[in-house]
Order: sequence, then C-alpha cells, then structure tokens
Amino acid sequence: MSNKKKREKKFIEMPQYRGGNTAMRKFINENLRYPEEALKNQISGTVFLSYVVASDGTVEDVQVMKGLGYGCDEEAVRVISLLKYEPAHNRGLRVRSNMRTRINFRLPAAPAPVISYSVVKEQPKAPPKEKPAPKVNYGYTIVVGSGKQE
Repeated sequence: MSNKKKREKKFIEMPQYRGGNTAMRKFINENLRYPEEALKNQISGTVFLSYVVASDGTVEDVQVMKGLGYGCDEEAVRVISLLKYEPAHNRGLRVRSNMRTRINFRLPAAPAPVISYSVVKEQPKAPPKEKPAPKVNYGYTIVVGSGKQE
C-alpha cells in the first residue's frame, strides 16, 4: 500500500469570493450603511439571505429569507448585489450556484462622553479685614408698681 493520500475530485466547483470569506466579510462591513429608520427605532439583528451566483461570478436573484424590516432588508440586498465572485471552472459548463449568507446589523456603540476641564491656580485670598464692632444702644424701661393701692 502506498502512503499517498487520495485527492478528492469534485465534479462541480463552487464559485469563491476573491480573498475568501474573510475578504467578503470585510467588503460587506465596509459597504454596509445602517438604515436611518433602524437607527431611529434602535433595531438590531441578523438578515438571512439567499442568492444565485451566475457562471460569470455575478450575483443574481437576491432574496431575504428572514429579515428585520426598517430598511435593513433592503440594505442587505443592496450590499450582496455588489459582490463579485471569481467564476468557477467547471469543464466548460455554465453552472449557477445557490448561496446563503447572513448580515449582522449591530447598533453602533454610543460614543463615550467627552469631559473637558481646565486647572486654574487660584491666588491665595487675603484674610478678611476685621470690622469694627457696631455701636449698639440698649434701652430699658422699668416700671415698678402701678401706683394703685387697694
């Protein structure tokens, strides 16, 4: 027996995005614009899509399998329609491939509050001047007896 590994032969090759899945995710993230309506309503989640990659590598027939609404579905279809795959070499056959993907819509993190401050060195205050005691006059009236006797 030989130790050579058998090479798997695939009858039909699937089209691949140039650069692989990592490059495709990067392309999607760079071109995805969060819909204004979804931002206003604080909508986040995942849109599941199916689409067909034609034999020349173009994306056709994009359909939303499970959507979010609020403009997210339309934006996901727009971005997937921009994809361009490398055509698969299938012995001269024109093959249309069904593909599926998901696009995550996550609300952007709120920016951290900006705190600005300045340090001012305060001049020492002079001790307050002593005020002279105000002149106070007190008056008393003493009444002794009412002058009537019984």
